[in-house]
Amino acid sequence: MASPKARVARPLSPHLQIYRPMLTMTMSIVHRITGAALYFGTLLVAWWLIAAAAGPNAFAAVQGFADSLIGRLILFGFTWALLHHLLGGVRHLIWDAGYGFGPREREFLTLAGLIASVGLTVLIWILGYLALGGAR
Repeated sequence: MASPKARVARPLSPHLQIYRPMLTMTMSIVHRITGAALYFGTLLVAWWLIAAAAGPNAFAAVQGFADSLIGRLILFGFTWALLHHLLGGVRHLIWDAGYGFGPREREFLTLAGLIASVGLTVLIWILGYLALGGAR
């Protein structure tokens, strides 16, 4: 009679116990999150455009939301997500061209994208406030 097979110890797939978090891994995850956030931000842009076409009352309601603290925080986050996702795409374009695969280059491109996205977001908002004549 055949004996039942004993369980064979198989190696587990590498997981969080094996990999240590790296900046490139974290920014890859953030790149995916910002892509999803841009979807919802695009809905806000569509709301704004539809309200502009619907008339002054609808547009005033959207502008009232955009001028509120929560509206400005959302717009600031949307600006950052757009720039971060754009710069992450540029990083992937560089990698697709076959460059930047060394450890130092990968870390540099990742850190540069993070710093540039934050810096450009702040710069755009400062220029926007200056163009509008300061806070209303």
